[in-house]
Amino acid sequence: MQDTELYTRLLGLEKPWFVERVELNIEDERVDVRVKHKRGAQWSCPKCDRTLQCRDHVEERCWRHLDTCQVKTFLWARIPRVECPEHGVIQVRTPWAEARSRFTILMESFSINVLVQAATVTAAARILRISWDEAWGIMERAVARGLARKERAVPRYIGVDEKAFRKGHSYVTIVCDIENASVEYVAQDRRSESLESYFERFSRDQLAGIEGVAMDMWAPYVSATIKCVPDAGSKIVFDRFHIMNHVGKAVDQVRREEQWALHRKGNVALKKTRFLWLYNYENLPDRHRPRFEELMTMNLKVGRAWAIKESLRDLWEYQRAGWATRFFKKWYAWAVRSRLDPIKRVAKMLRDRLPHIVTFCKHRITQGVAEGLNSKIMAIKRYACGFRNRRHFETAIYFHCGGLDLLPRYPQ
Repeated sequence: MQDTELYTRLLGLEKPWFVERVELNIEDERVDVRVKHKRGAQWSCPKCDRTLQCRDHVEERCWRHLDTCQVKTFLWARIPRVECPEHGVIQVRTPWAEARSRFTILMESFSINVLVQAATVTAAARILRISWDEAWGIMERAVARGLARKERAVPRYIGVDEKAFRKGHSYVTIVCDIENASVEYVAQDRRSESLESYFERFSRDQLAGIEGVAMDMWAPYVSATIKCVPDAGSKIVFDRFHIMNHVGKAVDQVRREEQWALHRKGNVALKKTRFLWLYNYENLPDRHRPRFEELMTMNLKVGRAWAIKESLRDLWEYQRAGWATRFFKKWYAWAVRSRLDPIKRVAKMLRDRLPHIVTFCKHRITQGVAEGLNSKIMAIKRYACGFRNRRHFETAIYFHCGGLDLLPRYPQ
């Protein structure tokens, strides 16, 4: 088999395209494949598929292709242009590459797979033997391609969270699809307008299809959801892990205050016990149980605070909002009579937000997926040592967490 026939088959070329010649340069470690088309061939307008004669050609262009036996391979061709009565003079599609790409479809697909797996763009570029800008360009085209293909539909359950872009209270708002564990939307800042910009992409009827929205208790997100989503009051679910985190911080505040008071009396019973009070009882390591049991017999304030915290965990076991509300009222009465100011403050905060807490009984969703995606995003940012601008950060999030169809396709 001749080399021209070999590359014609490897490239999947069909008439009227064919490989004219193949040039091997050992010194430069490259293979140049020259592609031409037969004379008199007719071409389709890329926009209306009307069959037309060739008008002229653009200047010869070059595309990077997959390596041949570890030797860089380049494809060369002059692309015909047609003169369409409706769309004017326009360049025809090439069967081996997408428009405005300097890589063949096979090379771009391989590069995307490497970028997905590589820790950084720099590492991927080194493997592919291309520049950082070329690798990043492939990422940007892949994200644009994926977003264009993505169906404009509202997920049943969404999670809303923020992620720090850089130090100095610079944030982005991230909306995720809880069921598919993918990022749906990235917006600047964490204001109500940030979340509204996501909801504004859909009609009122589409937004009515949202069944639940998991979020922390950030007021701008609540106001944006109530403003845009029909019947939002019964759909907002405050994340239980954030709620328990607030209660856990109150317990720790009680511990710190009591530890300082005991320390002034020469009592060091609470020294090095911070993490003991943050455990759930069943998760407490066996090696710490003897000391914890001893502390619980000392009638400490932090012991009462911990017991109140543990009791609140039963709220998430209820299946009906009415029963959960009754339970919370009893828990609240205990908390406000505890004479522990940090516990009383967090109990009053939860009382004011109770309608969006007991909605968990109906929807049973959390921000666990959003937090998992946040951890992945944080790893991406750490590996990249930060991003030079917000647009690059958003591109990386969509590329690695968007669940998009990133790969190019051969023209039909």
